Amino acid sequence: MKKIVLVLSVFSALSSFAQNKSVLITGGTAHLGNDSIIQNAVIGIKDGKINLVTTTVASNYDKNSYTEIIDATGKQIYPGFIAPNSTLGLTEIEAVRATNDFRETGVSLPNMRTLIAYNTDSKLIPTVRTNGILLAEITPRGGIISGTSSIVMLDGWNWEDAAYKADDGIHINWPRIVSRKLLDEDNLLWGPYEKNKEYNRQMTELKKLFDDAKAYNEAETKEETNLRLEALKGILDGSKTLFIHTNEVKEIVEAVNFVKQYQIKKAAIVGGKDSWMVTQLLKENNIAVVVARLHALPEHPEEDVDGPYKLPFLLQQAGVLYCLNNEGDMEAAGTRNLPFLAGTAAAYGLTKEQAVKAITLNTARILGIDKTTGSIETGKDATLFISTGDALDMRTNNVEKAFIKGKSIDLNNDQKELYLKYKNKYGLK
Repeated sequence: MKKIVLVLSVFSALSSFAQNKSVLITGGTAHLGNDSIIQNAVIGIKDGKINLVTTTVASNYDKNSYTEIIDATGKQIYPGFIAPNSTLGLTEIEAVRATNDFRETGVSLPNMRTLIAYNTDSKLIPTVRTNGILLAEITPRGGIISGTSSIVMLDGWNWEDAAYKADDGIHINWPRIVSRKLLDEDNLLWGPYEKNKEYNRQMTELKKLFDDAKAYNEAETKEETNLRLEALKGILDGSKTLFIHTNEVKEIVEAVNFVKQYQIKKAAIVGGKDSWMVTQLLKENNIAVVVARLHALPEHPEEDVDGPYKLPFLLQQAGVLYCLNNEGDMEAAGTRNLPFLAGTAAAYGLTKEQAVKAITLNTARILGIDKTTGSIETGKDATLFISTGDALDMRTNNVEKAFIKGKSIDLNNDQKELYLKYKNKYGLK
């Protein structure tokens, strides 16, 4: 037993040293995540925090106070990218049901927590880190109320280690008012729109649940604990965000009215393909948009063919807070493509720095973690990375060094190992 305790003590000490080692990054171009750039940047890291952001021409810093100096001349420095609304760590192979742990049986499950199901040993996580995504909001799926999401660092031995912000929000899949079926998948032939006959019943049940939650959480004494109603307390008191998943303009308007009716302080639309039609309504009610995957076809036949690509720009112009997400087919594995979605947005109206902000500081604000991460600023967690090229361009994105809360993380993954294996096998240079 003493030997085990000694080994654990040594491991803990080494881990603490790795976390607290001070680092000075000099010479790179720093994209701060807040619309600003610093050429010839100097960034200091101590005790897991950023303690210095300046330039090489300044003389107000001491190189000798850092244990490691990294020369980033000619390279790009970014805040760690943040993936919202992701099933990363909750699924491994979508086609293999046994590896999917993002959905529970039931319709309204606000107390279902994704954090305790998060698998830090997923082989997908290292491939995502390789492209600069260092934080993710792990989100449930299914039902009307899917459950409660949490924000994790993409490094850690277990879910307790990885947790960055536990139980940040509850997710509602807004009932469809109308829908249509895909008649011919090969030719993308859709049938006519049909009214959802269950919509009124579904909305009545949803409102009753929120009415019950309000009464339950305002009661001075409780005869018994109701986990479903307890979970909704954070939505009613503003400590959690209500994420409403919907795309159609009518449903977005209904969702906004719901937020107003229950005086919900923090809310965001997830998907929001029609959000460009109601930007004034969203802005007036301080509701953000977690924009649907940009690499998609237009939602409506009459819409511009490049409508999905320029949606972030339209929200930017209207002053609506937004960020980008990658929900859809092969979602967990495709999380690595988040920076390239931002690159597409930059090609369709956003500036490069606005595109960086869309997957860093904007995301942090929507998730409620902007005081500690999302940009390269003194006092914030040292969660950032260095790329030899433009991180929003799939041709040049090459992350060679990354830190999460000041800890240098492993950027190796199975795909890199396979590349080296067969490169050596066939004698390629």
